[in-house]
Parts: sequence; C-alpha cells; structure tokens
Amino acid sequence: MTDNTKNPAGADPDNLSPQEAYDLLESNPKALLVDVRSSMEFLFVGHPKGAVHIPWMEEPDWTLNPRFVQEVRKLLLGGASDSGESGAAPVVLICRSGKRSLEAGRALLREGIPKVYHIDEGFEGDLDDKHHRSTKGGWRFRGLPWEQC
Repeated sequence: MTDNTKNPAGADPDNLSPQEAYDLLESNPKALLVDVRSSMEFLFVGHPKGAVHIPWMEEPDWTLNPRFVQEVRKLLLGGASDSGESGAAPVVLICRSGKRSLEAGRALLREGIPKVYHIDEGFEGDLDDKHHRSTKGGWRFRGLPWEQC
C-alpha cells in the first residue's frame, strides 16, 4: 500500500485487497469506507459492516451520480478528517468487482481528495467459470464482516 497524497490529477487510487482494506479501516478510526454500488445492490446483495452508501451510478438508467464527490466531501468535512492535506482521512471505495470503485476513485483524486483507495476485488469478486460471483474473491468471499438488509 502506498500513500497517494501526492498523486497528480488523472492518477489511479491505490489498490487494496479486501484484507488490507479491512486492516486499514480497523487501524484508523477516521478512515471512511464508501460502497459505490447501486441502492439495490447495497440493500439486497449485502455490504461491508460500517460502509456508507454513496452510489457512483444508479439504476434504472445507470447514470453517474452528479453529487458523488460532493457527498464524499460532506462526510469528510463532517468529522472524518483533520485540517490540512496531511491529516486527511483515507477514503476506501468498494463496488461489486473493483471497476466502478476505480472510476469513482479517479474522480475523487481529480477533485483534490488526497488519500483514496479502492478494493480491487470488490464485494463479490470476479465471475467464476459458471458465471457466479463470491466464489473466488471479494470482501464476502474473504470472510470479512458484512450484513444484508
């Protein structure tokens, strides 16, 4: 894991495995875990315990959330960060398989949020040879705490 506080605009967020993300969240009480999946995915598929839901795109049209960066900033300003860039709280993003969280992380970095990470396996991981998820990777597959509504 590297510190991306000096990443130029256009850089990618740092990749974390599910376990690395969990360890970061456990060791830093100011770290923010944001689930960027749709509302239906968050509610019915399940989500990591303690995750805040801010969709990157939303059904039914799968349009980008124009308030995504603003909503993350609001959470950071609400007490999750110290003053100054060096004290900024880490933002850890998760989606289904790591693709949307990567894009959302790029948007946060472009807008000047300095410590952005994404969980490369996502919540459910990639498809296996039978087109099933949660069988070979992801937060849930790794046995990390999660809940379902």
